[in-house]
Amino acid sequence: MSRGSTDGAQGAIRTLLAERAEGATLCPSEAARRMAGTGGDWRGLMPHVHRAVAELLNGGAIELSWKGRPLDAPVGPYRIGRAD
Repeated sequence: MSRGSTDGAQGAIRTLLAERAEGATLCPSEAARRMAGTGGDWRGLMPHVHRAVAELLNGGAIELSWKGRPLDAPVGPYRIGRAD
């Protein structure tokens, strides 16, 4: 699995969510930072993260929200959480 792939981004998202308490969310940039490693170009990985989020959302694996309100699509700022 490539560090700069959509699969890699899905893995990072799933790992970060598994490390969090029930009901906790994460910022998409956290997944990119995890993929990039210390000092890596996490901003360059954001397109992979956004594609991974869309795929996970369509598959029902995650939910998106912003300021406590559910979102239907990864548009604008959002937080990623586990699907119920």
